[in-house]
Amino acid sequence: MRYKVFFETLGCAKNQVDTEVMIGLLDKNSYTLTPEVADADIIAVNTCGFIESAKAESIETILELSTYKTEGKCQMLIVTGCLAERYAEELKKEIPEIDVFVGTGSFDEIIPIIDKVLRKTSDSGALIEKGDINKEFAENLPRILMTPAYMAFLKIAEGCDNCCTYCIIPKLRGKYRSRKFEDVVSEAKSLVSKGVKELIIIAQDITRFGQDIYGEYRLADLLYELNKIEGLKWIRLQYCYPDVVDDKLIEAIASCDKVAKYIDIPIQHCNDYMLKRMNRTTSKASIMALIEKLRKAVPDISIRSTLIAGFPGETEEMFQELLDFVKEQRLDKLGAFAYSLEEDTAAANLPDHLELEVKEARRDAILELQQQISTELMYQKVGRTLEVVIEEEVPGENIYVGRCMYDAPEIDGVVYVHTDRALRIGQFVMVKITDALEYDLIGEM
Repeated sequence: MRYKVFFETLGCAKNQVDTEVMIGLLDKNSYTLTPEVADADIIAVNTCGFIESAKAESIETILELSTYKTEGKCQMLIVTGCLAERYAEELKKEIPEIDVFVGTGSFDEIIPIIDKVLRKTSDSGALIEKGDINKEFAENLPRILMTPAYMAFLKIAEGCDNCCTYCIIPKLRGKYRSRKFEDVVSEAKSLVSKGVKELIIIAQDITRFGQDIYGEYRLADLLYELNKIEGLKWIRLQYCYPDVVDDKLIEAIASCDKVAKYIDIPIQHCNDYMLKRMNRTTSKASIMALIEKLRKAVPDISIRSTLIAGFPGETEEMFQELLDFVKEQRLDKLGAFAYSLEEDTAAANLPDHLELEVKEARRDAILELQQQISTELMYQKVGRTLEVVIEEEVPGENIYVGRCMYDAPEIDGVVYVHTDRALRIGQFVMVKITDALEYDLIGEM
């Protein structure tokens, strides 16, 4: 029988790459992929378990899709990803419709795991398949992109060694493991040969790439090598930890013409006491120095970051310091999250946790301030001409939606392009910016 498989992916881009490998393996082994959940014989949910809201979304999705097992044609419900790694035993008791849990160290074994479920004869409940979360990368696995054809995520490492006190990722994804330099370059070339124009470099921390294998940071070397690939337009950097963004990397960003003048550096806070409590190996002074250095070396750079509001022990004075920092630094893109208490993290055992209402009010204050800053920064781009990749057409209008070099997909803004010409999805065009919104730009060909 040729089984039809439906995949639902939640969480981060790293999860998406794992899904792309799993569906590549399924396709290679004669399974049929279907976009219609009602038609699926097998349903798989790749879950996120990072913070409380992500866990809730994952569980809600599993429950919703489990109805196709009890009321539809689905024969097997698979749960993969971080939630499967973290809460398999608990979910096994609560959601009996689940047939198998596939941990983060076992996603590349999806075919033999499905075969094992199909051969199962006893009704002893869901199988739990957890491999070694610290195992090395399996290279040359098939992969089917879920992204638009013109872009792809390039995962260069797995796991994390930073051990921030609020974060569970090292326990779910293992220690930091870089891919081999030549394997990353080889995959990048393969993706570009298939039509990819934008590569988004991802990992839990891309700045430490190579340190575990070669004894030195090699992200800058990688950028120089990727910059040579013919046909590639943009290389985008996401998740650069500020403490190891060094001069060599900054010079690579400045000098490589294909590297987008964009960097994502999650700083989480600016108060030194808060940073120490978070086990962040940086300081307010070093963060400010880094921002200044980036802007001096790459005057046109777009800096994105994230902040945590209401971390345990954050006083009103510390929060005001954070607001002042946001106001003074005027970062181009900024996300803020109310601290989420996660069990099995060091921060969960800290004293002085704040009430949810306080945490959410502080988050909202950051976002409100950043909206004002973003609006001013957007209007500064009016009159400029920017290169834009076209991503969709507005039906019935002479308007397309795209992104410029300063915006990452889904998390940042867009450019609304007015034109009488027929444009292709994935086409790069020059657009004169004529107006702006809080986070978006408006222009014409």
